[in-house]
Amino acid sequence: TDREVKEMTRIPSGSPAPPPGAKQALVREMLDRVGDKWTLLVIDELGEAGEVRFTQLRAAIGGISQKMLTRTLRQLERDGLVTRRVFPVVPPRVEYRLTPLGEALGEAVCGIWTWVEEHLADVERSRRAYDLRSRARDG
Repeated sequence: TDREVKEMTRIPSGSPAPPPGAKQALVREMLDRVGDKWTLLVIDELGEAGEVRFTQLRAAIGGISQKMLTRTLRQLERDGLVTRRVFPVVPPRVEYRLTPLGEALGEAVCGIWTWVEEHLADVERSRRAYDLRSRARDG
């Protein structure tokens, strides 16, 4: 449960402060994580679908290999962003869900999706204009 996870990951009072540079290091790691090809798509799909089976998640994302989805989910689970639930059936059934921490990250980065929806045409127009100027300049 979420309570058990919080209890396991809770930092006891009186614990030493994080080492210098820990915040910057985590920012870089999270930017790397959400900047990879698949993580945002996984977070977005889990955010919309709730708890979902591995095969359903893979089909919904499309184009991701089983190996890459497994790697991405393991990284997200290690960071506390996703929970994995295994059902004792044959064949095994595994479902994934965002944790509250994962939902918060999804909310933090969803501004990128909104920005893209609002400015996609502007960026494409700018790129076409730049490419035309570059060809004229270089040609």
